[in-house]
Amino acid sequence: MKKITYLLFGMMLFIVLSACNSGEEDENKLVVYSPNSEDIINTIIPMFEQETDIEVELVSAGTGELLKRIETEAGNPNGDIMFGGSKAQMLGQAGLFEEYTSANNDKMLSDHQNVDGFLTPYGADGSVILVNTDLIGDIEINGYEDLLNPELKGKIAGADPASSSSAFAQLTNMLMAMGGDYSSDEGWSYVEELVRNMDGKVASGSGAVHKGVADGEYTVGLTYEDPALSYVRDGAPVEVIYPEEGAVFLDAGVEIIKDAKHMDNAKAFVDFITSEKAQNAFAQELTIRSLGKDVEVADYKKPFDEINVIQEDEEYVEENRNEIVDKYKDVFTGAQE
Repeated sequence: MKKITYLLFGMMLFIVLSACNSGEEDENKLVVYSPNSEDIINTIIPMFEQETDIEVELVSAGTGELLKRIETEAGNPNGDIMFGGSKAQMLGQAGLFEEYTSANNDKMLSDHQNVDGFLTPYGADGSVILVNTDLIGDIEINGYEDLLNPELKGKIAGADPASSSSAFAQLTNMLMAMGGDYSSDEGWSYVEELVRNMDGKVASGSGAVHKGVADGEYTVGLTYEDPALSYVRDGAPVEVIYPEEGAVFLDAGVEIIKDAKHMDNAKAFVDFITSEKAQNAFAQELTIRSLGKDVEVADYKKPFDEINVIQEDEEYVEENRNEIVDKYKDVFTGAQE
């Protein structure tokens, strides 16, 4: 009887100790969902881990896919943090995230602070045109209008605005730049002409667009500044064109997923992303625009005063996102006929 008692006690002790060890490991963990480029991930995540001793488990996918995953997991989320995706796309998703204001909120630029409760801007990214300089030849590209050149038919790539936040941002950018708003005939007529000239070239995701241009698969890509500038910085045969008709720069945000299992670690991540150390990395090492005050910008980034920057109507885009996407689907389908 004593042997059985000791055996049971030993088994119970093993289970308790195992549970404690598992809890300790779990407390030192953070699950991050992110559509961000490898450049950002490979720089910022290791910095955070080194700074906090918190181990990050990363799940990479497109913004739309990750938002669907967060919605599906509501009430029992596997993720703790959504790191990336445009502010415009996140504003209508408040119910999926916790309210939290970073300890560094007042150290961010005044127009780029957390005013929505759940969304913390940490950087800005703009819609750009990426050109392969080995393939473009004598064709001159300064803006959207130049993409209608018949010589570029079938040589332009873009992602699907229905599933890619950067592609959606590019769509609303060109509607504003070419038509003055999001519903004008001029803007949508341009989109239809462009889709026809793209000849059905829709990349599998936003990453496939800029990579395809850098690899020579496409001559031109409709993409965003962050990954595009990384190729320039690293010496690839590409050039970043800021549309002369106007480029929109949108805040990217970091959010804590509702009911996150590692809540304290998630808050630590938001605080780190807005810290001076991380913001300097964005400004000097990476290719996204930093939103921290008094940071020095790397020389491979074109100054804002040399870019025709136009403004997004964030409230309109948030309220009419589905209608804009549906309109694009109709235009795209019609252009294939």
